[in-house]
Amino acid sequence: MIIGVGVDLCSVSRIAAAIANRRFVEKVFSPEEQLYAESGGNPALHYASSFAAKEAFAKAGGWGLAKTGLASVWVSRKSGRPEIRLSDRARRLFPDRTGRIHLSLSHEGDLVVAVVILEGINDPLL
Repeated sequence: MIIGVGVDLCSVSRIAAAIANRRFVEKVFSPEEQLYAESGGNPALHYASSFAAKEAFAKAGGWGLAKTGLASVWVSRKSGRPEIRLSDRARRLFPDRTGRIHLSLSHEGDLVVAVVILEGINDPLL
């Protein structure tokens, strides 16, 4: 059962300007996200993808970033495809802890898009 869908569009150039401030990077992105972004040829693109994924997750749940917390959600690429990971704080927001979080990322030119689908296992109507 789908319990939420979120989409976010992010400008790579806007994130490129923001990541010039190291404090922003450390406040917003996990060490895993930082390592991944800095290991590639275009760090701003990877940071923008992660930022868009955080926003899309917050929108999918209807919580907003202030309640979710930027550092409470991060993108892991260890399995070969991007996946949303949650801290205990963010996990408590997710209404069905047995559900799944689906993430799709794409980019074209200066734009990155993230789509998050929250899938629940327990149907409250059953």
